[in-house]
Amino acid sequence: MSYVLTLVASDTKTPVTQKHFKEIGIIFDAYNLSFTGKMDWLDKDKAANIGISDKAQFSLISHLRDFLADDKIDFFITHNEHRTKKLLLADMDSTIVTGETLDEMAGHIGLKDQIAEITAKAMNGELDFHDAIRERVGLLKELPYSDVLDTLEHTGMSEGAQTFVQTMRTQGATCVLVSGGFTVFTNAIAEKCGFHFNHGNTLEVENDKLTGKVKEPILDKFAKVEFLKSYMKDLNLEAADCLTIGDGANDIPMLKIADLGIGYKPKEAVKKEIGNCIIYGDLTAALYAQGYNRKMFQIGV
Repeated sequence: MSYVLTLVASDTKTPVTQKHFKEIGIIFDAYNLSFTGKMDWLDKDKAANIGISDKAQFSLISHLRDFLADDKIDFFITHNEHRTKKLLLADMDSTIVTGETLDEMAGHIGLKDQIAEITAKAMNGELDFHDAIRERVGLLKELPYSDVLDTLEHTGMSEGAQTFVQTMRTQGATCVLVSGGFTVFTNAIAEKCGFHFNHGNTLEVENDKLTGKVKEPILDKFAKVEFLKSYMKDLNLEAADCLTIGDGANDIPMLKIADLGIGYKPKEAVKKEIGNCIIYGDLTAALYAQGYNRKMFQIGV
């Protein structure tokens, strides 16, 4: 089985260069790896890839992260076969959208910092996800539903999100938004980005106010895996055909199952487990990771 190394620049001031590949070749020697072809540009100065002789140990991943950190260049090591994926499963909060929607709702009643602290611990795997979501939603009891809708209106998209999803969709991939957040957000964000399907948790509402409860069953990391497996079965796909992307600890299981699992602006728990991460760039880096060139992007959709 063959592999590919892809470099993606995040800043025009520090472009990808042939020198980066030359120096990585020297690093590879220490790990008994080598290049198996010539560097190929996917986007001049922005993204390029090259064949490599084998997969990477995590010690090499860490070495490359340190080497490329100063220039804020992201990298991916992927299988060459089935490189362009047919199924995308994406997390929503802090991945497709810029923030944590539950934290932003809490801002309406002055509890953003308190709830954000719980969220951060849950996303780094320090708290049980079920307990954390029940505790946070409980603190929002009596929040007017109009404040929820106001939060939705002010929810920002992550850079490159629409281009990422629309490009994969145009190329025939099934795109699914799956979130431990709430359907009031996933429905709207999925439509705005171009996802075919979306799944999330449901807030309980009575008399136009939150009751402080989440309707069961709660969608967690295990549910994300089940959705992935279900779509794979329905579409007759294998793990080799799948891309998953997310930022938090509850995304790790689905990131590990897909052939290409990408941590986006990953929490430390994710960085320790997942080799392919977008640390510096935007979501279009996930397209370069699949071998897309810039001409294929659905820009400004």
